[in-house]
Amino acid sequence: MFELILMCPQEQVEDVSDALDALDALSVSVEDMDAHTDAEQALFGEPGMPAPKDGWNRSRITALFQERAGADEAARLLALQDFFAGCEVLGIQPLQQQDWVRLTQAQFQPVDITPEFWIVPTWHELPEAAKVSIRLDPGLAFGTGTHPTTRMCLRWIARQSAGSLGRVLDYGCGSGILAIGAAKFGAQAIDAVDIDPDAVTSCQLNAQANHVQLHAGLPDQASGQYQTVLANILATPLKVLAPLLCSHVQAGGHLVLAGILERQTEELIDAYAPYLPLQVADSEDGWVLMTAQRP
Repeated sequence: MFELILMCPQEQVEDVSDALDALDALSVSVEDMDAHTDAEQALFGEPGMPAPKDGWNRSRITALFQERAGADEAARLLALQDFFAGCEVLGIQPLQQQDWVRLTQAQFQPVDITPEFWIVPTWHELPEAAKVSIRLDPGLAFGTGTHPTTRMCLRWIARQSAGSLGRVLDYGCGSGILAIGAAKFGAQAIDAVDIDPDAVTSCQLNAQANHVQLHAGLPDQASGQYQTVLANILATPLKVLAPLLCSHVQAGGHLVLAGILERQTEELIDAYAPYLPLQVADSEDGWVLMTAQRP
């Protein structure tokens, strides 16, 4: 198989993608042409935030073809179209044959949260030291235990005294890894919510695979107050969500926030000051975990 690689301004991405589909491309992927540079653009949407842009200023489009001739013909025909103005063919290259399943699995190894608490993909044996474990494979939703923000949240959960987690809200649950971790450490009842329906489905399936009980749904499922409120998202939506998240923390309860860079610490403290006094509870690789307790 062969990859046809193009550069397109945002305005032409949809037309070019549709044309590639009509030209029998096996797949078409779009990513930020400026990813990993100072010009990289983050695109995300959260409740209360402005709608994200439809795409990046410059996009890298990669179309997969079965034969080299198909990729060559697609490049030739696209160049003749008016909507291709401003676009550029970056090249055509063979797709290296690999065992994609084995390659993907090799990237995900067991992760130790504490010496006795591990996140383990289903294709691995449990480490002998794992007294508590979560079985989790990479999927559609964020959260496999490899990111510092996830590890810090899970460490916080694991360090709480037995029975102290109480009723738990995992806001922005992704794969459900934090909610499942809370269940493994004795949470009494768990609501896991996310704005992405695919994340809700992923959370439900992962909970079933780990033999834990939780209630997964969209954000309007969160109701009342909780002993523990977890939110591993990003700093900007966390600031917008400050009044909502704090309103869910009961007297004596804990708020646990992650997805925050060290340089964003003061911003979060200021945003939450009218509601709860945040402080840094953990840090790893430039990220911080922030917590607060309601009196």
